[in-house]
Amino acid sequence: MRYLVWILRLIVFVVVLLFALRNTSPVDVGFFADQVIPQVPLIVVMLAAFGLGVLFGVLMAAMALLRRRREVNRLRREAARLREELSGRPVVAESSQMPSAPSTPETAVPLAPL
Repeated sequence: MRYLVWILRLIVFVVVLLFALRNTSPVDVGFFADQVIPQVPLIVVMLAAFGLGVLFGVLMAAMALLRRRREVNRLRREAARLREELSGRPVVAESSQMPSAPSTPETAVPLAPL
Protein backbone atom coordinates (compact mmCIF):
# COMPACT_ATOMS: atom_id res chain seq x y z
CA MET A 1 0.00 0.00 0.00
CA ARG A 2 2.87 2.35 0.82
CA TYR A 3 4.34 1.79 -2.63
CA LEU A 4 1.00 2.52 -4.28
CA VAL A 5 0.77 5.87 -2.49
CA TRP A 6 4.28 6.82 -3.58
CA ILE A 7 3.54 5.77 -7.16
CA LEU A 8 0.41 7.94 -7.18
CA ARG A 9 2.37 10.88 -5.76
CA LEU A 10 5.02 10.44 -8.42
CA ILE A 11 2.42 10.28 -11.19
CA VAL A 12 0.72 13.48 -9.97
CA PHE A 13 4.06 15.28 -9.72
CA VAL A 14 5.15 14.17 -13.20
CA VAL A 15 1.82 15.21 -14.76
CA VAL A 16 1.98 18.64 -13.11
CA LEU A 17 5.63 19.06 -14.10
CA LEU A 18 4.99 18.08 -17.74
CA PHE A 19 1.99 20.39 -17.89
CA ALA A 20 4.08 23.22 -16.47
CA LEU A 21 6.95 22.58 -18.88
CA ARG A 22 4.55 22.89 -21.82
CA ASN A 23 3.38 26.30 -20.56
CA THR A 24 6.52 28.41 -20.23
CA SER A 25 5.32 31.67 -21.75
CA PRO A 26 5.72 34.80 -19.58
CA VAL A 27 2.64 36.14 -17.80
CA ASP A 28 1.85 39.10 -15.57
CA VAL A 29 0.88 38.13 -12.03
CA GLY A 30 -1.55 40.56 -10.42
CA PHE A 31 -2.08 40.95 -6.69
CA PHE A 32 -4.37 43.14 -4.64
CA ALA A 33 -4.11 46.95 -4.78
CA ASP A 34 -2.86 46.97 -8.37
CA GLN A 35 0.45 45.28 -7.59
CA VAL A 36 1.69 43.45 -10.66
CA ILE A 37 4.78 41.33 -11.18
CA PRO A 38 5.43 41.48 -14.94
CA GLN A 39 6.80 38.73 -17.14
CA VAL A 40 6.86 35.78 -14.70
CA PRO A 41 7.23 32.41 -16.45
CA LEU A 42 3.96 30.50 -16.26
CA ILE A 43 5.83 27.41 -15.04
CA VAL A 44 6.84 29.28 -11.87
CA VAL A 45 3.28 30.43 -11.24
CA MET A 46 1.84 26.94 -11.76
CA LEU A 47 4.42 25.15 -9.60
CA ALA A 48 3.99 27.74 -6.84
CA ALA A 49 0.22 27.25 -6.93
CA PHE A 50 0.70 23.47 -6.82
CA GLY A 51 3.13 23.76 -3.90
CA LEU A 52 0.78 26.04 -1.97
CA GLY A 53 -2.06 23.59 -2.57
CA VAL A 54 0.00 20.69 -1.25
CA LEU A 55 1.03 22.74 1.80
CA PHE A 56 -2.57 23.71 2.48
CA GLY A 57 -3.69 20.09 2.20
CA VAL A 58 -0.98 18.89 4.60
CA LEU A 59 -1.93 21.58 7.13
CA MET A 60 -5.60 20.59 6.96
CA ALA A 61 -4.73 16.91 7.43
CA ALA A 62 -2.46 17.75 10.38
CA MET A 63 -5.21 19.76 12.06
CA ALA A 64 -7.67 16.89 11.66
CA LEU A 65 -5.09 14.44 13.04
CA LEU A 66 -4.44 16.59 16.11
CA ARG A 67 -8.18 16.93 16.70
CA ARG A 68 -8.61 13.15 16.57
CA ARG A 69 -5.68 12.59 18.95
CA ARG A 70 -7.19 15.01 21.47
CA GLU A 71 -10.51 13.21 21.24
CA VAL A 72 -8.87 9.78 21.70
CA ASN A 73 -6.97 11.00 24.76
CA ARG A 74 -10.15 12.49 26.21
CA LEU A 75 -12.01 9.22 25.67
CA ARG A 76 -9.16 7.22 27.26
CA ARG A 77 -9.25 9.45 30.34
CA GLU A 78 -13.02 9.07 30.53
CA ALA A 79 -12.79 5.28 30.18
CA ALA A 80 -10.14 5.13 32.92
CA ARG A 81 -12.31 7.27 35.19
CA LEU A 82 -15.33 5.04 34.58
CA ARG A 83 -13.28 1.88 35.23
CA GLU A 84 -12.05 3.41 38.45
CA GLU A 85 -15.60 4.21 39.52
CA LEU A 86 -16.74 0.67 38.76
CA SER A 87 -13.87 -1.10 40.46
CA GLY A 88 -13.47 1.28 43.38
CA ARG A 89 -9.70 1.35 42.93
CA PRO A 90 -7.36 3.48 40.83
CA VAL A 91 -6.49 2.36 37.33
CA VAL A 92 -2.86 1.75 36.34
CA ALA A 93 -1.45 3.50 33.24
CA GLU A 94 -3.17 2.66 29.96
CA SER A 95 -0.06 1.22 28.28
CA SER A 96 0.28 -1.56 30.85
CA GLN A 97 -3.29 -2.73 30.34
CA MET A 98 -2.97 -3.94 26.80
CA PRO A 99 -5.30 -6.88 26.16
CA SER A 100 -3.48 -10.16 25.96
CA ALA A 101 -4.00 -12.63 23.15
CA PRO A 102 -6.62 -15.29 23.87
CA SER A 103 -5.23 -18.65 24.90
CA THR A 104 -7.47 -20.54 22.45
CA PRO A 105 -8.08 -19.38 18.91
CA GLU A 106 -11.55 -18.16 18.15
CA THR A 107 -13.48 -20.01 15.50
CA ALA A 108 -14.24 -17.84 12.51
CA VAL A 109 -17.63 -17.99 10.87
CA PRO A 110 -17.17 -18.42 7.12
CA LEU A 111 -18.71 -15.69 5.00
CA ALA A 112 -21.08 -16.53 2.19
CA PRO A 113 -19.72 -15.71 -1.27
CA LEU A 114 -21.05 -12.52 -2.83
